[in-house]
Amino acid sequence: MRTINDWLSEYGESHRNPTNKTIHWVCVPSIFFSVVGLLFLVKIPLSLGYAIQLNLAVVVLLFAVIYYMRLSKTLWIGMLLYALLCLFVLIKLEQAGVSILHVCIFVFVIAWIGQFIGHKIEGRKPSFFKDLQFLLIGPAWLMNFIYKRLGIKI
Repeated sequence: MRTINDWLSEYGESHRNPTNKTIHWVCVPSIFFSVVGLLFLVKIPLSLGYAIQLNLAVVVLLFAVIYYMRLSKTLWIGMLLYALLCLFVLIKLEQAGVSILHVCIFVFVIAWIGQFIGHKIEGRKPSFFKDLQFLLIGPAWLMNFIYKRLGIKI
């Protein structure tokens, strides 16, 4: 089984250009949020208490966090916190009557356009063309930089 360092190293090979990296700092979290938002719209007929409706985002994020947990004893905590932040924002948007569907589709499309522009500048294809798991590694790659800045080992 590949280690988290193997995944991050391989992902980093196609993300060396400073402009591409900057684009990824905006677009990867945006794509993550928009996908969580689209999954959030799929309600499951169970309640989590305090009027919180279970949705597909919670189920998928549970599996994603388990995936991160298997890769790193610490990195999963950051990913869990970001996932919870996404869910919190989505709950607040829903309570405010914002069209999550429209917001998430817009963010998703614009962020993917940004990603492909970044990779055009980089001159390398996105990593997920090689392995779909890189769609989960991208956010972890960014979280790894945050961990390094904070002096936390992955």
